[in-house]
Amino acid sequence: MKKVIIGILVALIVGGGYFLYRGYDTLSQLAAFYAPENITTNFRAVHKAFPHSVVRAGNAPYIFRYAKTDIPETFNFNGEMINIADFLTTTGTTGFLVMKDDTILFENYYQGEKEDDRHILFSVTKSFISALIGIALEEGRFESIEDPVTKYVPELNGSAFDGVSIKNILHMSSGVAFNEDYGDLTSDVNRMSAVIGLGGSLDDFTAELTKTTFEPGTYNDYVSVNTHVLGMLLSRITGESVTDYLTRKIWQPIGMEYDGYFSVDGKNVEVTMGGLQASLRDIAKMGRLYLHKGNWNGNQIVPTAWVEASMDVSAPHLIPGHNNPKSGSPFGYGYQWWIPVNPRGDFYAAGIYHQFIYVDPVNNIVIAKTSANKAFNDPANKTQKEMHSVMFQQIAEAMGGNTGAEISR
Repeated sequence: MKKVIIGILVALIVGGGYFLYRGYDTLSQLAAFYAPENITTNFRAVHKAFPHSVVRAGNAPYIFRYAKTDIPETFNFNGEMINIADFLTTTGTTGFLVMKDDTILFENYYQGEKEDDRHILFSVTKSFISALIGIALEEGRFESIEDPVTKYVPELNGSAFDGVSIKNILHMSSGVAFNEDYGDLTSDVNRMSAVIGLGGSLDDFTAELTKTTFEPGTYNDYVSVNTHVLGMLLSRITGESVTDYLTRKIWQPIGMEYDGYFSVDGKNVEVTMGGLQASLRDIAKMGRLYLHKGNWNGNQIVPTAWVEASMDVSAPHLIPGHNNPKSGSPFGYGYQWWIPVNPRGDFYAAGIYHQFIYVDPVNNIVIAKTSANKAFNDPANKTQKEMHSVMFQQIAEAMGGNTGAEISR
């Protein structure tokens, strides 16, 4: 029973997303919140249960055009034809949107989700953090991603991140030793859970990590604490909270329709590893921003060079493929963005329980998906992440040339 409770508490770590918050005082309460039968409702109500900051929407939301059509009926995965409607149901989909350029071709909500619900994005959050790093670099807030992160975050001196470049942290190649085994009561992830659950500081916890497992920049090891370090960097170099910087630099400039929410730790520091909550259409706007290489209607929000560099997986440890000995994943990994196993210029943000922003510049398609997959942690479903990317690719191919009769919303 102990392992079951711990597994529920840190199930959100699996695949890289993480958040636990003060406000639930017992293991049993937290276990109930993350119990499979509760997650559909809870994932759109995180801000109602846990401490958070508010990412304020502006007064001029950007409204997409509509040209409604149907998505394909099936996709081919390793020679098997999979019914898309069934797959969306099986993976606990709560929202699904397909957009070409500025036009939404398909938008639907499931399991009681509504268009104004703010769904927890888990590790999709990481891609927003990457964009902010690129903006801060362009603004001259720091000199180079080749710099050691400790040049700007001195409290990490003496930690596992001492001397590690910002670039290697972006690439999930920092070398930090971080045990995410939820069955091990002494693991780093369970200690992290205890720190946050007791209202502690993620900054302090991160600074106490001292062990390494490999030379930085040689192996791709997806460890969520790396993104917390990027959050620490942002707050130090900008002099403001991640929430405020996100509001000023992305949320309002691209016309997010609704306020977002950012879960915080015991010291009101954003859980940059996976605590952002947003509506389906608003996360699709992030996809549109990257589809146009950081440009929003003539305004360069994220530097073009940063967007392009974010998808560069030419280094040996970043190359996608099932048999890469230098990576712990079959997917390619850029600056906090994933590259499919068989890429064609496409890329995506991903969070546990199957949250996605998929971008296909070849077909000018963006796909956004929120989910509450009750069977996410079932080992039998370990191929579902790759199945999603293959499904997205085939939907993009099928719908890339089909805009239908354009209508207004």
